Amino acid sequence: MLNFREEVVKLIKSQVDALTEEEISSLIEVPPSYDMGDYAFPVFRLAKAFRKAPPAIAEELASKFGENECFEKIENKGPYLNFFINKGKLTEITLNEIKEKGIRYGSSDIGNGKTVIVEYSSPNIAKPFHIGHIRTTVIGNALYKIYTFLGFDTVAINHLGDYGTQFGMLISAYKKWGDKEVIEADPINELLKLYVRFNAEAEEHEELRDEARYWFKELENGNEEALGLWEWIREISLKEFNKVYDMLNIKFDSYAGESFYSDKMPAVIEELREKNLMKESQGAYLVDLEEYGMPPALIMKSDGSTLYTTRDIAAAFYRKKTYDFYKNIYVVASQQNLHFKAWMKVIELMGYDWANDCIHIPFGMVSLEDGTLSTRKGRVVFLEDVLNTAVKNTLDIINERNPKLENKEDVAKQVGIGAVIFQELFNQRIKDYVFSWDRTLSFEGETGPYVQYTHARINSLLERGEFNIGDNVNYSLLNTEEEINITRFLYDFPKVVLDAMEKNEPYFITRHIVEIAKAYNKFYNSCPIITDDIELKKARLMLSFTAKTVLKTGLDLLGIEAPERM
Repeated sequence: MLNFREEVVKLIKSQVDALTEEEISSLIEVPPSYDMGDYAFPVFRLAKAFRKAPPAIAEELASKFGENECFEKIENKGPYLNFFINKGKLTEITLNEIKEKGIRYGSSDIGNGKTVIVEYSSPNIAKPFHIGHIRTTVIGNALYKIYTFLGFDTVAINHLGDYGTQFGMLISAYKKWGDKEVIEADPINELLKLYVRFNAEAEEHEELRDEARYWFKELENGNEEALGLWEWIREISLKEFNKVYDMLNIKFDSYAGESFYSDKMPAVIEELREKNLMKESQGAYLVDLEEYGMPPALIMKSDGSTLYTTRDIAAAFYRKKTYDFYKNIYVVASQQNLHFKAWMKVIELMGYDWANDCIHIPFGMVSLEDGTLSTRKGRVVFLEDVLNTAVKNTLDIINERNPKLENKEDVAKQVGIGAVIFQELFNQRIKDYVFSWDRTLSFEGETGPYVQYTHARINSLLERGEFNIGDNVNYSLLNTEEEINITRFLYDFPKVVLDAMEKNEPYFITRHIVEIAKAYNKFYNSCPIITDDIELKKARLMLSFTAKTVLKTGLDLLGIEAPERM
């Protein structure tokens, strides 16, 4: 598809030798108002070469540009050159491209031959899949979809928290107070009760923590009883987690969690020894990172047990060997910033430059309106409950507004769950987030249901108007401000997807499809679409079809379904 920005670069370069095309491109701006053009180029950098004041340079350059089919006009305004896109050409190339590519509009093959790993969700076995997990889960799933859409061979990994001292606690608690039949009837709640009780008792009886450490060490050593209990707890927990993944329509290529790397850590420890990177401190072994402004990276405790750092290093080595990744992305909360920085630095010190291809994608924390989430205290909001409540509330709204809607239970799931996902992806991921039932389940304003409803509205319109994608369309008829505004947003969609990938920020797409929906609804309310003027009707139906197509693609990239009717 024609790239108008690149056309601006070529025009300027044809008259300017002092800057490279890359330098020119980096200087191009998008004005705050279309009255000032679609693109603007500040000429300050040319003052030395032209030996003139910037306004005079802009005037001279503007006078040298003749007529150009890509631009209606090019004018100087003070020290700026302003470029106004040919709106007829913009409409024709954009709508034809969407018509041709359909829901693949915006996709590309830039990732061809490159493998990207996205690690996300990664709940702890035997602990609740609570509302706090939604951030890593839906951000990671959106990134997985975006990278795949851009041609990368993308691998989704759920690095389950299926190892660690908490299993020592659970094994100890189960042996003291557990009932297998009761736990299997309601696995996560009952395991949570054991976990909370153990932590409460351990505050009074410190020896319980020693007992937990003992059972974790036994687990690492392959104790048959400990191993059997661990496998059972992992199995029943994963079964519960999959209920949520099924609701969110999320699938993983690998569930290799912490335990998977147990037999891969000795090689890491040995290599650290061989390269003299590891130091002993009170019986424990660590890598000194003081020179890099970080505390030491603890590799092995004095009792011989390993830590998260060791496992993450071993996991990175395994992934590089297995997938030869281009990027190895970790969607993990910002609280773990230092942890990731440290173990990545250790790999770099080991002499592997691919450490720079390991990328931590942090996000802000979730808290309840009256405080933070904590499984130790048992204060959690289960994600499954949130999704089920969203579906129920949506079904209530449908029964009130459109009780005869076909498949309304399915639509309620698409809209209710979509509302939760959309809200999570509406803001920059790094921002902290206070969970509120009212806000989560509101269907007013800039929400997922608003975008989904716009999609469904267009679908209904296309059916009523007997839209035929094969119709020849006179694009010059689409010349109102409302029509051009939609087209601009549609044209920008591929760049928005690319920006979302490059910055690992799905919210770029979320915000953009909201703008498309707003622009379309303004057009819908201002411009008659099914009119007696057959040619105008065809043109406006084609514009509607392309808007619907891009809304569907955008929602899909976020992991949200697009109902045909609402």
